[in-house]
Amino acid sequence: MPSRDRIEALRNLEPRRVCLIKPSALGDVVHALPVLSALKGRWPGASFSWVINRGLVGLVEGHPELDEVIPFDRAGAARGAAGLARFGRFLAELRQRRFDLAIDLQGLFRSGLMAFATGARVRVGRRDAREGASAFYSHRVGSGSIHAVDRLLDLASAFGADISRPRFGLPIREEDRRWASLELAGLPRPLLVLNPGARWVTKRWPPVHFAEVARRAAQAKGAGIVVVGAAEDRPLTSEIVATLDLAGVAALDLSGRTSLTGLAAVAAESDVFLSNDTGPLHLATAAGARVVAVFTCTDPAKTGPYGPGAIVLRTGIWCAGSCIRRCDRMECMRELSPDRVWPAVCRALDDRPRRVA
Repeated sequence: MPSRDRIEALRNLEPRRVCLIKPSALGDVVHALPVLSALKGRWPGASFSWVINRGLVGLVEGHPELDEVIPFDRAGAARGAAGLARFGRFLAELRQRRFDLAIDLQGLFRSGLMAFATGARVRVGRRDAREGASAFYSHRVGSGSIHAVDRLLDLASAFGADISRPRFGLPIREEDRRWASLELAGLPRPLLVLNPGARWVTKRWPPVHFAEVARRAAQAKGAGIVVVGAAEDRPLTSEIVATLDLAGVAALDLSGRTSLTGLAAVAAESDVFLSNDTGPLHLATAAGARVVAVFTCTDPAKTGPYGPGAIVLRTGIWCAGSCIRRCDRMECMRELSPDRVWPAVCRALDDRPRRVA
C-alpha cells in the first residue's frame, strides 16, 4: 500500500486498547497531554494506557481520560545485566496487555522498542524520530508544525482527531490544592512565584536577576514572593531569599517541598509565575497560571509556553536559540537584564484577574 494510503488508513481505525509512550521529561510529558484528550475525543470507548517514568507518574495519574498508568523504572533498567533483564521483563509485560494500537510520542530508540514490544498491529510514530526508532513503526507521520505541542498533535490529527482546541487536562489533586492554599495563606497579593532552576546552566537566568524583579514587585506592587524548585535548586533559591532579605523583602521558599501536582497547585494559585525555560514552566502553563518566561539558549517558537496568557522575554544576542548547554561567555544573561523583564512582569501583575472571595 502506498505510504499516503497507509496514513489515510489511520483515520478508519477503531482501536479498543491504546498505548501512549511518553516516558519523559517533565515538560515533554506536559506537552503530550493534549494528545490524550484529542484521541479520547476521537475514540471515547477506547481504553488508554500511558508508559511514563516512575518519577513522573503524578503528572498523569488521576487524569480523567486515562485508564491505566504504566510506570517505567528508567534508573533500574540502566544498571548492567540486571537492568537489561528488568527491561526485558517490562517489555514482556507490555505485550501481555494486548494493545492493538501503540503510539510512540517520544521518538527515541528505547520508546520505539517499547512500541514494538507491545505486539500491537499498528505502531505509529513521528517520521523524524531519532536513534532509529522509526524502524519499529508500522506507520510514520510527518509534521510541518514548529511548536512541540503542535507537532505531537499532528500525530493525533492523523487519526482524524479534532485538534482545534487543545486541552491539557492536568490532574491536580484536591489535597494538593488544599496544601497550596494553606501554605500561601496570609501572603500579600498579588502573588509572584519564581522558578529559577533549570538543568542546563545556559537556561538559568541568574538568581540576582530573579531577586531584583521580585524586589521591584514587592516594593512597587506590594506583591508576595514565593520561590519554588526541586531540592537540588536550593542553592539558587537560597541565594534569592538571602538577597531579598537584605533588601527588606520576605520570601517563602518552597523548593524541595512540593510534589509535581503540588507545584502545579502553587502555580495555579499564583498571579504571575516567572520562570526559565524548564519543565515547571510548562507545568504552570498547563495549570492555567499566567506565566512570564525567560528564554536564552532555546527557541520559544519550538518550546515556548503553550497558553493564551503567556509572555516570553527572549535574549537578542547572536547565539539566541542555539541550544548550547555550556558556554563560557553567557552574554545572554547580561543582555536579558531585570530592566528588560520587569516591565513585562509589572504589566502581568496589573492585568491579573480579580479574585472573588
